[in-house]
Amino acid sequence: MDLLNNRSGVSEFILLGLSTSQETQIFFFAIFFLVYVAIIVGNLLIVISVIFDNHLHSPMYFFLANLSFFDLCLSSAVTPKVISDFLRKCKTISWWGCMTQMFFMHFFGGGEMSLLIAMAVDRYVAICKPLHYKTIMSHKVLTVFLLLSWVIGLTHTTSQMIFTVGLPFCGPNVLDSFFCDLPLVIKLACTDTYTLELLVIVNSGLLSLVCLILLLISYAVMLVTIWHQSYSASSKALSTLSAHITVVTLFFGPAISIYAFPFNSYSVDKFLSVFYSIITPLLNPIIYTLRNQEMKAAIKRLSSQHIGSWLTH
Repeated sequence: MDLLNNRSGVSEFILLGLSTSQETQIFFFAIFFLVYVAIIVGNLLIVISVIFDNHLHSPMYFFLANLSFFDLCLSSAVTPKVISDFLRKCKTISWWGCMTQMFFMHFFGGGEMSLLIAMAVDRYVAICKPLHYKTIMSHKVLTVFLLLSWVIGLTHTTSQMIFTVGLPFCGPNVLDSFFCDLPLVIKLACTDTYTLELLVIVNSGLLSLVCLILLLISYAVMLVTIWHQSYSASSKALSTLSAHITVVTLFFGPAISIYAFPFNSYSVDKFLSVFYSIITPLLNPIIYTLRNQEMKAAIKRLSSQHIGSWLTH
């Protein structure tokens, strides 16, 4: 079926944004710009530290570096466009731009969801089977987990976008959001989208909910195991585990709220969208850096090396 015929006269979508007040939009521009810079710096700092610091060449930091990369990409799929729109009176996005934005959001979102599960497996093996940790979490296993994250992310987004791209849009093209969100775009189609709505709920909402429940159960098992360990061993494991639980809750909470009940109208949707696409990628590096002594030490070593190299030249 010809996509051009399907789209009818709709060549772009109008985004209502977060506010119509010019003063408020300037304020949002400054805040979002600073947050995005912090996201880039924070996540890149983690990736670079893990790559160049030998002390961080372990499975946990391998996953953390990839999580930071996914966070950086997820935010970059939305935030630059949002920031530039704060300076425009008419906020529009082309049809292909909208489809591309949704594709990459769900691609990196699905990949990050899979990566968080891999990180939980890593912590489970480290805490519950410490003597076999290096054997189980081998380089081959890490590579498989990472490839699965990319494949699951691609499958997750393709299974939804392949139907969304073919939807007919006959006229209504106004999105009450600051970016293209799949449930909102589907609602504009001039055809029955009940089946596709169910697909989105199952693929994004219920899948996120099931993953969160399984993760929380695995963390509960780990917490019980930690409870029976010595204080020195349990203190470090508990600190690491609490960071993982916080990140998992921050990622899955808004995702479930947005996509498990995506076709009902809630005033809180915009807040959850901001939290999911912008705030969470900012909080992840902060949580892992502030609660992890090894990461803080690695960043200090990296900074001192570069400062020393700069001074010698």
